[in-house]
Amino acid sequence: QLQLVESGGGLVQPGGSLKLSCTASGFTWNVAWFRQAPGKEREGVACIRNRDRPGRTQYKDTVQGRFTISRDDAKDTVFLQMNGLQTEDTGVYYCAASPAYSVACTLDSQDYLNWGQGTPVTVSS
Repeated sequence: QLQLVESGGGLVQPGGSLKLSCTASGFTWNVAWFRQAPGKEREGVACIRNRDRPGRTQYKDTVQGRFTISRDDAKDTVFLQMNGLQTEDTGVYYCAASPAYSVACTLDSQDYLNWGQGTPVTVSS
C-alpha cells in the first residue's frame, strides 16, 4: 500500500512562510493537501495532477495567491509552499493521493484513497 509522509510543519508568526513536503513510497496520480483546524471539518487546500499540463492545479479560494503546490516526480514528493500565513491557516495538514488517473484533481476528500499522518501548522504571534 502506498505510504505518504508529511513534514515541514511548525510554529510561525502571521505573515510568515512554511514549506510542507509529502513524500510517497511510490508512484502517485493526483495529490492533494487537506487541513483540519481544531473543532472543524477537514477541508481541501490545494491539489495537483500527475501530468505537467495547464490547469493541473486547484486551490481553495482563501489560499489562492498565497499557497503554491508543486511536485517533483523524480523524488515522489509533493510540496506546499505557504506564504502570507494567517491565524486561520492553523491546523493539521495532510497529503492524500488518488488511486487512479482522472482528468482533473479535486479538493474532495472522497476522491483520495491514501493519506499521510499529518503535520501540524500553527500560526500565532
